[in-house]
Amino acid sequence: MTSAYQQQLQAKVERISAQFQTFQPPHLEVFESPETNFRMRAEFRIWHTENDFFYAMFERDDTGKNKKAVRVDQLPIASTDINILMPILLQELKQEKALHHRLFEIDFLGSLSGEMLVTLIYHHKLDEQWQQLAHTLAKKLNIKIIGRSRGQKLILSDDFVVEKIEVDQKIFQYKQIENGFTQPNAIICQKMLQWASDVANTCSGDLLELYCGNGNFTLPLAQKFPKVLATELAKSSVYAAEWNIQTNRINNIAIARLAAEEFTQAYTGERTFRRLQEANIELSDYDFGTIFVDPPRAGIDTKTLQLMQNFHHIIYISCNPDTLAENLQTLCQTHRIVRFALFDQFPYTHHVESGILLEKR
Repeated sequence: MTSAYQQQLQAKVERISAQFQTFQPPHLEVFESPETNFRMRAEFRIWHTENDFFYAMFERDDTGKNKKAVRVDQLPIASTDINILMPILLQELKQEKALHHRLFEIDFLGSLSGEMLVTLIYHHKLDEQWQQLAHTLAKKLNIKIIGRSRGQKLILSDDFVVEKIEVDQKIFQYKQIENGFTQPNAIICQKMLQWASDVANTCSGDLLELYCGNGNFTLPLAQKFPKVLATELAKSSVYAAEWNIQTNRINNIAIARLAAEEFTQAYTGERTFRRLQEANIELSDYDFGTIFVDPPRAGIDTKTLQLMQNFHHIIYISCNPDTLAENLQTLCQTHRIVRFALFDQFPYTHHVESGILLEKR
């Protein structure tokens, strides 16, 4: 019997195949997720009753307008480590009033390498007693803890976990910051990185990457190109990317703190940016042949699309097939699709992650 997971995956494959048929792509490469325990992140409300409290999530009723709290003792889609920790942590919190008084939310951020960061969010200011008790708890459970309340953030040790992902038989380390963007499905993330690394074998020249985030794709792709220039606007992501580059001892990557639109303006000579000068980046030093993009759900602006048409190869990772299809209307005027992939990053939802390699006609 076909599992519920396989049924939903097949529905996604059929939907994406039909949506992109007009571009005459090659055979769709499909990368499955584990059916359970695939999420490295989980966020829960804490629901208090007269004598108890428990994890809760909200679900909408049939009208879609009203929400109700549903008790959650285990979350099958979350990692095994998160599920193991959930009841243990809750029991420990119940032993100390200062740790559970007006506790509002608990967020988990784990990693394949076994680290766990827990954020405890409260409706009141946290004091020194809370810090002492939380320190003891973190040591006892071998976890990292952050305490938050309005206008307050107490980091007891670190505000990140270090993920380790293998690509091309090489282990890459990634700093993943609390509340920063990370791929929640680590197994699929590893498959995406391997796919991008594989398709880069046919690419040439230096690499330009837009929307690099914490350098998720940047690190393995740097093994395939002489030089890499990666851009990212968010300061926290830039700092994480720089830490990742240094920790992995990669010396052919430069990071420019620019939005994609700003880089396009710099590249075309429309504007100059002090941020490039401060980072000692000279665009004339690069011989770009390949561009890699992993944009937000809104897709890519018109001017950046026009810039991308100048590159011989385009590697495009997309979290929104609708904006990807819109962008391909422009890109396929000058390029053809030579690789096409579906990554089931978010099982049991309608969301689809796609990968496209385009080659200039």
